[in-house]
Amino acid sequence: MYKCRPRGLTVRASGDSAGNPVPVSPLEFESPVGQLLAQILQTHPHLLPAAIDQQLENLQTDRDAQKEEAASSQDFLYKRIAEVKEKERRKALEEIIYSMIVHKFLDNDISMIPKISPTSDPTGRVDFWPNQEQKLESVHSPEAFEMIQSHLSIVLGERLVGPLETTVQISKIKLGKLYAASLMYGYFLRRVDQRYQLERAMNTLPKGFDEDRARFEDPSPANRLWDPDSLIRILPDSGEPDGDFTDTGEEKSYRLRSYVMYLDAETLQRYATIRSKEAISLIEKQTQALFGRPDIRIADDGSIETANDEVVSITFSGLTMLVLEAVGFGSFLWDAESYVESKYHFFNS
Repeated sequence: MYKCRPRGLTVRASGDSAGNPVPVSPLEFESPVGQLLAQILQTHPHLLPAAIDQQLENLQTDRDAQKEEAASSQDFLYKRIAEVKEKERRKALEEIIYSMIVHKFLDNDISMIPKISPTSDPTGRVDFWPNQEQKLESVHSPEAFEMIQSHLSIVLGERLVGPLETTVQISKIKLGKLYAASLMYGYFLRRVDQRYQLERAMNTLPKGFDEDRARFEDPSPANRLWDPDSLIRILPDSGEPDGDFTDTGEEKSYRLRSYVMYLDAETLQRYATIRSKEAISLIEKQTQALFGRPDIRIADDGSIETANDEVVSITFSGLTMLVLEAVGFGSFLWDAESYVESKYHFFNS
């Protein structure tokens, strides 16, 4: 057991006039395993899958050895050491999953949004990252992206099809809530889309599920983990809410939505549930790495005060990229978590 300096995953970007390495992910790696994977991502990213498999094998060997030792020892000090080692394994596992997510972004040539910090721009605008909508769209199935567009319409309203360079003033805490909610939506959507695509490929889709009903009802769990109240509702200039999200009239646009509507409430809620503590921790850490940790205090009168909230300016285009990255991150989180579980069982451990 030893301590390491946190390592931010960086690459040298040609756009940096000083030639300094530019972080490709906002969250820093802290464990020895995480730092090793960060170095491989930086220098030999094509070797990352093999390195991850090796690290998962090492974790399994370490866990098996500890179980054998535990069976022959009742010593209190040994139990304490075992708890510390288990905590270290969980930390390593978390960063293995995160490295896989970062690799997914790099593999699709998508630059992750850096930490949201004050800028020298006179308007206070913070979103100077590139427009990557097409790349972010390509990581989803067409049916899933239709549902993502509906999610965007909730956030942007009519701005979704209007001028996107207009700026809006918004607090970083609200942005963080929106990012986390969109991330969890992406996790849910990947999970249900995989089941839908499998059933469609096997020709086992249920017969007669109602296409029209999906157009007007929200195909999400009744008690969502992503709080709809945390989604930022930006009204059009008239101040009136926009109408229903318009469609192309093609049946395929609603096929996944109809399928989700067909599922019972218990199944939907199960699909919306994050499966591991490591995934929940990564959602929190990724959000805090982007927007900072809010300083929340309880006032004498019982009200909640936020001491360090900042108001920033962001364009509707930047807000769109923020939501699309979050949904993509959630989808990649589902993929990475599933792969790791197939190699190293850790759900409900």
